[in-house]
Amino acid sequence: MSKERLEIAVKRTRADEEEPDRLPLRWSTIGRLLSFTAPHRRQRNALLWLCAFRAIALPTLAWIVAHIIKGPVTAGDTAETFRWLIIFAAAVLLGEVALYWRIRLAHQIGEAVLRDLRDKLMQQLLTQPLAFFHARRHGSLISRMISDIEAMRNGIQNNFFITVVSLGQMTCAAALMLWVNPQLFLVLLALVPCLLLVHGFFRGKILHASRVQQESFSRVTSALAETVQGIRVTQGFAREDTNAGIFTRLVQTLAGHVVKTASLSALYLPLLELNAQAFLAALVGVGGWAALSGTGTGVGDLVTFFFLAELFFAPITIIGTQLSEATLAMAGAERYFRLLDTAPSWTDKPDAAECPPLKGHVEFREVTFAYEPDRPVLHGISFISQPGQVIALVGHTGSGKSTIVGLLAKFQLPMSGQVLVDGIDLADIRQASLRRQTGFVFQQNFLFAGTIADNVKAARPDASDEEVRQTFRDLACLDLIEDLPQGIHTEVSEKGRGLSLGQQQLVAFARALLANPRILVLDEATSAVDTLTESRLQLALARLMQGRTSFVVAHRLSTIRKADQVLVLDHGKIVERGTHESLLALKGAYAGLHRDFLSSTT
Repeated sequence: MSKERLEIAVKRTRADEEEPDRLPLRWSTIGRLLSFTAPHRRQRNALLWLCAFRAIALPTLAWIVAHIIKGPVTAGDTAETFRWLIIFAAAVLLGEVALYWRIRLAHQIGEAVLRDLRDKLMQQLLTQPLAFFHARRHGSLISRMISDIEAMRNGIQNNFFITVVSLGQMTCAAALMLWVNPQLFLVLLALVPCLLLVHGFFRGKILHASRVQQESFSRVTSALAETVQGIRVTQGFAREDTNAGIFTRLVQTLAGHVVKTASLSALYLPLLELNAQAFLAALVGVGGWAALSGTGTGVGDLVTFFFLAELFFAPITIIGTQLSEATLAMAGAERYFRLLDTAPSWTDKPDAAECPPLKGHVEFREVTFAYEPDRPVLHGISFISQPGQVIALVGHTGSGKSTIVGLLAKFQLPMSGQVLVDGIDLADIRQASLRRQTGFVFQQNFLFAGTIADNVKAARPDASDEEVRQTFRDLACLDLIEDLPQGIHTEVSEKGRGLSLGQQQLVAFARALLANPRILVLDEATSAVDTLTESRLQLALARLMQGRTSFVVAHRLSTIRKADQVLVLDHGKIVERGTHESLLALKGAYAGLHRDFLSSTT
């Protein structure tokens, strides 16, 4: 594959949206992330108290050491020195116990918050219409759910609470330094602007690099997901080298972004430490001169101040490290909240009612629909089906068949016109209550990882195993399922791998029948199966549709012949309607489709 074509292919793996990676870090993002700790406020508040204690503990220990040196040690008081050493040891032990509980509580809260973040995002995703998922890469959504939330883990568990401890320690150390020697404290104040300058210069750059790194990781995740999902196509068209080249380029790009972020941190942290060392050098110079000149600064005060200065500057490097890590967490949080805040393109009306028990009367009144503005795919669709009728939808690919059944299931809303069931506009019915009375069998039957029984019970989780068997019995195909190694308890891998196409369809039929729907939506599979399996599928399908209003996107001539009404679609319009025989007699569009079908099967 040429370099130019590879570059084009890599660019096609761009994100679903432009990332505003130049925006400054917003406190609102930090506050919103921390708001997820509110349900765990007791643990959080206890943790904050432990952080405060830990922040006070180390400066206090330094003060105790200085007091021991200046007091009992200088005076040669062994008993007093021993008493203070006991106090020091007790304080150290108490501080370590506090550290243990701080780390433990931080991880408990962090895991609880991550669980809540994932639950909230999943709930939000499940409210989105199908168009939302069609417009986005599945790998990108997986990245938000996994890598972005994982990036926030360190921010919640470590960065925030360690920063609280460090800032508290610096505050306590500064207060004690001011108390011990105000003159030397002025040296510290003189270096604060340098610290702020270094921090301000690097903060934006590290944040930008972290955002780019997270987006690059999302592209790698998306490419990996697409490769796994499309492995049949990849191998079928011998694209292994091409896809490997694309993935290698994406991984190389990610590595470059990671190195850039690390390089900025590698420069930022030494500069912070350089400021600290400069202060200590100034402290030795100014304090030593003051002690030697006898201007009021004693050696004991200088030693105490030096201890406290170490405790003041040590957290600066720690805070710098936490900032570098926190920017990655905040970049993930920004991406997470952008997805969380994506409002569904449409929702049920606030006053939408529960769907009453349906008889199965369906009517489309001048329905127009478009996936994109100004590009309608349905134009003035109108028809009526009576309860129990079978409606076959036929037409070339892209004629609007699947869109009609999607509107009937309220996966979308029409731009204009009405879709009515039993005389009630679907816009006035809650979509979930409608779908509980609607059965679906899609062209590509998705089976979840689990047993056959688990997949059938997806329609009604409280169903018993015997009800599952009875459902297959009603479809006249229980023997085909019982012939499997564990019958209805046979394990099925994701997407139904391990079952034949015919067996997958039978499971989908049983799932729809167990729901006992009044309206059935069936997109017939075009995959070829052997003649015996085809006859069993047709028998099962006939039993499934019996007594139900059924809309079939028909690909089998046998289904079309049995339909009470055939709707022939072309470019989003119904061009013919009637029974199989009457439409053949017209010698129009349907007759042409019929000839094409016969020629393709001979």
